[in-house]
Amino acid sequence: MAESKKLECPLCKGTQFKKEEGKIDSKWGFSAHRVDLVICEQCGFVMTFFKGRTIWDFD
Repeated sequence: MAESKKLECPLCKGTQFKKEEGKIDSKWGFSAHRVDLVICEQCGFVMTFFKGRTIWDFD
C-alpha cells in the first residue's frame, strides 16, 4: 500500500494552505490553462497545479 504524502510548502515547510482556482492565458490569448492555486498561509508562497487546457476563454 502506498503511503500518502501531505503537501508542504517548499519555502517555510508550512502545512496550512488556502486553495483557489484560476486561469493562465498565453501571451497572445490563443490558449488558456486551468490551474489550482495553493497558497501557503504562513509565508504566502503560491504553488500552481495544472488542471488542463480550455478553449472556453471568454474573458
